[in-house]
Amino acid sequence: MLHISGELTIYRAAELKQFLLQALPQSSGHLDLDLSGVTEMDVAGLQVLMTVKQAAQARQGDLHLVNHSPAVVDVFEILNVAAFFGDPLVIGESLA
Repeated sequence: MLHISGELTIYRAAELKQFLLQALPQSSGHLDLDLSGVTEMDVAGLQVLMTVKQAAQARQGDLHLVNHSPAVVDVFEILNVAAFFGDPLVIGESLA
């Protein structure tokens, strides 16, 4: 399980994309990504998550998002993209 904390925005998009793509198993692997520490998210951050999910699926694996922070839930709800990821939107108890 990997944890992302801080901003998931255009200012960190390239760095996070490279990091997450390198963290993907090369074949048939699954990656769990804990988003409880994300304090801010924009469309660039969303695009990073979508790209990594598609890359994982291309390798016969998947990306699972867990412990969505309120910032992540806000973006997912505004842009109606929760179905793309297929993970339940659950905010961690400490954040609720």
